[in-house]
Amino acid sequence: MKEALIIGSGISGMACAIRCAGQGIRVKLVSPYPSEQAQSVMAAGGINAVTAEHEAGDSVACHIEDTLKGGAWLGGRNAVAGLCAHAEAIIRYLESIGTVFTVDGCGRPMLRAFGGQSHKRTHYCGSATGKQIVSALVMEARRYEAAGLISRALRKHFHSALIQDGVCYGALLFDERSRGLEAVFADAVILATGGQNAMFGKTTGSSQCDGYAVGKLFLQGAVLKNLEFIQYHPTTLETAQKRMLISEAVRGEGGRLFYQENGQRIYFMEEKYGPGGNLMTRDVVSREIDALKRPVFLDISFMDKTLIDQRLSEVRDLCAKYRGVDIAKEPIPVAPSVHFFMGGLAVHLNHETSIKNLYAVGECASMYHGANRLGGNSLLAAIYSGNVAAEDIAGRHFDGKAGRHAAFDETIRLEQEHLRKMLDSRSPFAAMHIRDTLADIMRESMSIVRTEESLDKGIRDVDYYLSVAERIRYDASVSAYTNYSLTGILTLARAALTCAKARKESRGAHYRADHPQTSEDFAAATLIAYGQGGYPVTMDKEKAYEN
Repeated sequence: MKEALIIGSGISGMACAIRCAGQGIRVKLVSPYPSEQAQSVMAAGGINAVTAEHEAGDSVACHIEDTLKGGAWLGGRNAVAGLCAHAEAIIRYLESIGTVFTVDGCGRPMLRAFGGQSHKRTHYCGSATGKQIVSALVMEARRYEAAGLISRALRKHFHSALIQDGVCYGALLFDERSRGLEAVFADAVILATGGQNAMFGKTTGSSQCDGYAVGKLFLQGAVLKNLEFIQYHPTTLETAQKRMLISEAVRGEGGRLFYQENGQRIYFMEEKYGPGGNLMTRDVVSREIDALKRPVFLDISFMDKTLIDQRLSEVRDLCAKYRGVDIAKEPIPVAPSVHFFMGGLAVHLNHETSIKNLYAVGECASMYHGANRLGGNSLLAAIYSGNVAAEDIAGRHFDGKAGRHAAFDETIRLEQEHLRKMLDSRSPFAAMHIRDTLADIMRESMSIVRTEESLDKGIRDVDYYLSVAERIRYDASVSAYTNYSLTGILTLARAALTCAKARKESRGAHYRADHPQTSEDFAAATLIAYGQGGYPVTMDKEKAYEN
């Protein structure tokens, strides 16, 4: 029986696990926390699909073109076509396992307008779509757990992959309880660890998603792609702990952005872009807000309170809880914040990385979104990518048993020795100090608008911390995982800065004030590898990873 190790139990990880188990593959599903605490539950807006009940004039072809255009034509057409063509089947599957989408009085799906889309095609579950999908997938996964095909392992973190001659045979996991390493061998390893939120400090996402796994695999030889494309969501609410997402659903339901001048409301997006201005793509809206350098508000108070309660209840509740704002009576103070990472592990059409038998799905894989993601496409891509990887694994022959031998004994021994030294440390220095400093560096260097000067400063600063990271002894009482993950996260940050410097143009979510135009010289994905020569960057002119 084939065996798969899936690291990460959010929507993409669970979708992959369920599809694998459904085809007789034994799955080990590993994560620090239960699925109910994954970042996936934060997805509020909805999931895109053109179904039989589509809006007049819409089609799968329109969804494909909107996705490619929104991604500034860096998304692979074959990959995007597969994503959009399977969207209706994914909606039907989710319904069949208990996802309750919002419908009208006649039972027809209610659809939202999201930025960059030519038609309303976003299906939603009130303002809790992610929670609904996670709940449905958890229940479906439990059926396979009861059958012995899926086993879960909590409080475990990815430490490193077990790779020999360019082939992955498993992974080393850090166990929080034993504070030691565990080697797990499998025919296929699937990474579903999300984006890189912690690298930027306070974002809309979960700090569980820190980018370490991607950074570590980069150091182990995996090729990364499009790291410069970081989506800032234009409407977030500042709180003490994080930036709370004010879903694009608010603007999809008619919400209007404005600032005040001389006691008057200036609806700046509508003035510049016309009636649909509030639903321009996220990169455009974020840059417009950033350029104003003044407080901006999002107003939905003119909407009927009953509709707010029905369609935007989570937005209503979080605004009231964290800022005391009653959205039925007053506008919401908003500002852009880091929200989604289009870049990550470079994968082929089957979601296999540059390392054989190692797959990546969900946000940690760079595939469908090109230079900028459309709202409503992330949940769709999470499920579809998990399914694609599972189908490929099911149809392949693996010779994984050959890798389960003493060849890894020395690697495992050295990693355990390194970890033990960290655990024996009695230094008062906390690795979180460098993590917090890195977040400041990245927010300044990789902001909505970038320059060569800001990127060079970021590179110099990160290089300094990389030069000392392995020489500092850390306070092991805080978190051994935080300590050992530091170098991987710093390395990923350095790679992202390098990609941003190499792309001397403005495209999608990457805007260079010193290169404000889009250039055909850069009309390809950015690939970056790690080697003795540093961080070599190439443009994927051969489209090996554009699919």
